[in-house]
Amino acid sequence: MLSIDDLFKGRHFDREIIILCVRWYLRFKLSFRDLVEIIAERGISLAHTTIMRWIQRYVPEFEQRWNRFACRAGASWRVDETYVKIKGRWTYLYRAVDKEGKTVDFLFRAKRDVAAAKAFFRRAFKSQGRLPRAITLDGYQASIGGAGNPRRTPARQTTQTDVFDKTFSNRMAR
Repeated sequence: MLSIDDLFKGRHFDREIIILCVRWYLRFKLSFRDLVEIIAERGISLAHTTIMRWIQRYVPEFEQRWNRFACRAGASWRVDETYVKIKGRWTYLYRAVDKEGKTVDFLFRAKRDVAAAKAFFRRAFKSQGRLPRAITLDGYQASIGGAGNPRRTPARQTTQTDVFDKTFSNRMAR
């Protein structure tokens, strides 16, 4: 990760202006041209493509920095797949939420198979930095195969993750 000085090195505009534009773009539903007008009211002239380049350059870096402070999801996950249409093409959406409804992770894939399920679980485990205590699935066999036995690193040897099929967990007394 770059230092703050290196991150904004060689830019025409002050870093406060760049951070302000990126933050407003992410926080409020503003277009690039709306941001140009708002910044112009403060006496600074810039093009909408400049803001677009700032968004492309700085959002991944800011997201990486913000994720260090994000709260982790709970220890119990519910995972399901659904079929959604995006830009005229049907795609599978894999998603996981914790007990409180907080999104753990999501992934779009063209196929609904074991490889896609494994990719989703690898990504979710990596983003959380730890294995959940329990995973409840919707009963599709590929997902069960994908969740299977999560890989345990030496630091996670004692962690036990239970994988439940929804049809089984609905019958359990809570």
